[in-house]
Amino acid sequence: MKDELFTHTQPSPGDFCFDERVARVFPDMIRRSVPGYQTVVELIGSIAARHVQPDSRVYDLGCSLGSCTLSMYSQIGDPSVQYVALDNSGVMLEKCRSALEGTIPPAQLKLVERDVERAEIRGASVVVMNFTLQFVAPECRQELLDRIYRGLLPGGALVLSEKIRFRDPAAGTVQEQLHQQFKKANGYSEMEISRKRSSLEKIMILDDLATHEKRLTNAGFGCILQWFQSFNFVSVLALK
Repeated sequence: MKDELFTHTQPSPGDFCFDERVARVFPDMIRRSVPGYQTVVELIGSIAARHVQPDSRVYDLGCSLGSCTLSMYSQIGDPSVQYVALDNSGVMLEKCRSALEGTIPPAQLKLVERDVERAEIRGASVVVMNFTLQFVAPECRQELLDRIYRGLLPGGALVLSEKIRFRDPAAGTVQEQLHQQFKKANGYSEMEISRKRSSLEKIMILDDLATHEKRLTNAGFGCILQWFQSFNFVSVLALK
């Protein structure tokens, strides 16, 4: 369905939530709002296939409708690997269930409704947070990354995708303008863009890339590689 959530509704700051309305239009929303999203999802599957280990777990934290889980499963092809898809939105998780069940064997799939801050990571060779950490309270982010690191097997990989801010105000302005132009080219009006921005401003808190890299280093990751950027959206690979 087409995303028209902010065509007629004036939200209050912090109103955005992953409810039934958002879940219904999420594929269209993400395609028209996040440049390079499909490319990131497809390449996460390739990255996971490179770093997965037999008899391990692969985690998709903040799985939404399960696109990353499905991408990883389609490219890994190892029946000994278990996929754990976690999200705190029951509505999103049910749609994820519908998308994945019948494709991934039940013995390999575990769906968990839980806040990502309380995720239990054990025996993992790959963990993915695809535009998820930005919705976690800033004071909880380091502890979460620490826990992910502890739950990864030696040689394990974390893929962290985020919308970022820039320390250089001029660079930040240019990147934001390019992002706005991307959304306009995909059919969003200035009013829709403004209303959605207002609804997100208190729940989606952005960091710059250096802050993400520092947290990953503090957690213990040795190799940290930015492998993707499209405007103000980046993805980082961190290896244990």
